[in-house]
Amino acid sequence: MQERYDRRSLLKVGAAGIAAWATAGPSLGSAAQARPIETVRVGFVGIGGRGTVLLKILLDLEGVQVKAVCDIIEDRVARAQSLVTAGGQPKPAGYARGETDFKRLCETEDLDLVINAVRPWRWHVPICMAAMNAGKHTATEVPAAETVEECWQLVETAEKTHKYCPILENCCYFRNVMLVHHMLRKGLFGELRHCEAGYQHYIADPATAGRTREGQPRSANSYPTHPIGPVAQWLDINRGNRFDYLVSMSADGTRGSRDADINTSLIRTVNGQTITLYYDTKLPRPYDLIYRVQGTKGIYSATLDQIYIEGRSPKSVTWEPMDEYYKQYEHPLWKAWSEKALSHGGHGGADWMTIYRLIRALQTGATPDIDVYDAATWSCITELSEKSVANRSTPMDFPDFTRGRWKTTPPIGILSPD
Repeated sequence: MQERYDRRSLLKVGAAGIAAWATAGPSLGSAAQARPIETVRVGFVGIGGRGTVLLKILLDLEGVQVKAVCDIIEDRVARAQSLVTAGGQPKPAGYARGETDFKRLCETEDLDLVINAVRPWRWHVPICMAAMNAGKHTATEVPAAETVEECWQLVETAEKTHKYCPILENCCYFRNVMLVHHMLRKGLFGELRHCEAGYQHYIADPATAGRTREGQPRSANSYPTHPIGPVAQWLDINRGNRFDYLVSMSADGTRGSRDADINTSLIRTVNGQTITLYYDTKLPRPYDLIYRVQGTKGIYSATLDQIYIEGRSPKSVTWEPMDEYYKQYEHPLWKAWSEKALSHGGHGGADWMTIYRLIRALQTGATPDIDVYDAATWSCITELSEKSVANRSTPMDFPDFTRGRWKTTPPIGILSPD
């Protein structure tokens, strides 16, 4: 598998390709970091439950104009238009002429950004590619893609057009996740060795419990980005480190189904860390994303919301509460914006923080916190885990979507509230 991607990369390297990569810089930097956009003009595709939540957040931000809305259901388009006008903006153009009317939106409207909150997921890649090819930045709900080939399509289109294509991974903005990121940067955990995370969320509705592609069973981790996104940022993936390979196995599906009841994957990074990744939505259980981080000086468990730091925790090898750590190491973004974020609910304020950070990047000309390489790297886990399961947990190499750029791209620092 790795041979295929190495060959593919080599075939694409020519004078023009090298020049394009050079101008792109880290995270598509210099070319995609265009002039600051004072008022971000947004087109919105997919206005179901999730899309409506994100649309309301957009309408609450300064310097945002929602210019167009699209959905296959006309009533949703009309409702979205009413939300926009109720928010004091002009009525946006409506697009509802079937499944591919997003193409007309991208080609017709004068926009800076197209946000994609469509289900089913098979439309995520076509919508993102239509937006970028029409000269717009884009952002997609999770997952960004369902196959490795689709991930390459997103990366190559972003590089060709010099447009952003981040994934709207709200878990990266959870308060405790960002607290841990801050503490890691301050060195409290020492050198990072192991992380654990999982999408463990019992969904009683059998039609959605598997989070499957078009309802088709998959013995795989079908929904990896919520748990892996924060872990990838903690480990500096694509920024001085990268995922090396994965092995995966699944517990048999209930009543003979080919869809896994529980999938467990192990990932190793090129810098020698390991990750345990779970996917568990079909069996009765309390909700738990786990989020464990373990270094040479200590460990944090999100399930317990407790910590142990050698030489600091008051009792030897005993968990302690997080209260004092939140006081001392609260992430600057949460210090500055917690009241605003929490007022919008939405996954404990993380939804607001996700949209705010993307819009603010465009307004200031900064690189978004999450880029197309992250979107591809996190999303490709589904196909890699599926192939590993099908081949008795054979190791599967991760494609290097950055084509070596991870070696020189700096890690994400402590994000500024500005």
